[in-house]
Amino acid sequence: MGFLIKSAFWLSLVLLFIPFDAVEGGHKADTVSPVVALAAAREAATDIGHICARKPEVCTVGQEALHTIGIRARAGAKLAYEMLDKHLDKSDLGKGDDALTTGSVASAGKPEK
Repeated sequence: MGFLIKSAFWLSLVLLFIPFDAVEGGHKADTVSPVVALAAAREAATDIGHICARKPEVCTVGQEALHTIGIRARAGAKLAYEMLDKHLDKSDLGKGDDALTTGSVASAGKPEK
């Protein structure tokens, strides 16, 4: 969700810098200067940064949500690791030479025939 919000924000800033004449209903529409838009975005980001002082419950819920997401991400990664570990055949790893041979370069110890 955060990715979508950030993407929309940056896309809207890029659209402000693209020069074109906006016509709305037959007359020229009011446009905002990119510098003014950037200053407004900076003020909005600063305001969002101070939200914990105004509404501490928002930050508390956000911290709990991030903690829960972290726990679930760790559990998902552990499950994925266990599934991959179960499906990989470990008996094939010990066979053959001690060095890994990819076949792209001839081994120094084995002459090609």
